Amino acid sequence: MAIIKCPECGHNVSDKAPVCPSCGVEIAGKVSACPQCGNIYFKALPECPYCHHQTVMASAAAQPPHEPVEQPKHTNTAPTPSPRRKKGHGALWAGFLIALIVCGVFGYYYLDAKNARELEAYQFAMQSQDPDVLQNYLDNFKDAKQAHIDSVQTHLSLIRQGDQEWQNAIVSGSKAELEAYLEKYPGTSHKTEILHRIDSADWVQALSQNTSGALQRYLNQHPDGEHVDDANMAMKQLDASTVKPEERTAIVKLLRRFFQSINSKNEGELKETVSDNLSSFLGKIDATPEDVVTYMNKIYKSDVSNMNWHLNNDYKIDKEAVGEDEYEYSVRFSATQDIEKTDDTMQKSHFRITTRVDKGGKISSMDMSKIVQ
Repeated sequence: MAIIKCPECGHNVSDKAPVCPSCGVEIAGKVSACPQCGNIYFKALPECPYCHHQTVMASAAAQPPHEPVEQPKHTNTAPTPSPRRKKGHGALWAGFLIALIVCGVFGYYYLDAKNARELEAYQFAMQSQDPDVLQNYLDNFKDAKQAHIDSVQTHLSLIRQGDQEWQNAIVSGSKAELEAYLEKYPGTSHKTEILHRIDSADWVQALSQNTSGALQRYLNQHPDGEHVDDANMAMKQLDASTVKPEERTAIVKLLRRFFQSINSKNEGELKETVSDNLSSFLGKIDATPEDVVTYMNKIYKSDVSNMNWHLNNDYKIDKEAVGEDEYEYSVRFSATQDIEKTDDTMQKSHFRITTRVDKGGKISSMDMSKIVQ
């Protein structure tokens, strides 16, 4: 037994093998070595396909006709493929075709998955306000649809423009510029910070003015603001210390009624203007309404024919909380006393008066001091 090269496919094979295991062509008894060049070829060929040396069968064919010569089975340079050989080539083609189909299927799914990833990244980028997200899409999907790339680039340019405007608004510190930026970019990621800055600016302004109007304006502008509780507390404190116009009117009316009662010597009206228990009245501690009447009668001496008290409009009123929505008032003002005597002479005196009005709206204390002209 010898190892030869298959004359059909060139693979190594035993010269005793029935067929070539590689291509399926018959080997044993069907091949021979050329005596001239030594190459292996099929016996049925008329000559060596390498050196063209005639085979034994070819020499026999050249003898006289009376010597029958067996005709070679193969007249072509290449032997007729056997059924096994055809079967081997068919398997190769079938495998190649299957490989192509598999590659095509995998290629299709790969491209489909790639397109799906690109679309998902595109949609995410277009919804994002983060420049890094958009730039990452442009870096990773350079072969995406041009329409997607253009949209992302435009979106990125607008975001960068907005960032520059944001920096300008921050540097300026202007409430107007912050509001303008928010109106132009309502979906900005800086919205929370902008609202915080505007809220703080309005609160500082309201606190600096410290008026009911300014505090109420803050509450109207920021019903859910960061300083709502502070504003309500400030309004309450302000309300406890600020004399409202209607309170001032009531106090002035009470004091005028008190002195008009003295002018008219109306004891009943006079008692109605004072508390049942005055902490002090012209130096008397724990005075009563009767003590006030006594004072009135005392100043109406026998030589007094008429008396008029004139209150000057120079009231200084302080307010003090003494309970829930209950207040007392300290009032300072000046007044002029005109006395007409029985001898037709006139006497004019000026007084500085300090009084206190209780939560019930009555005079609870009063002191006077004469002003020397």
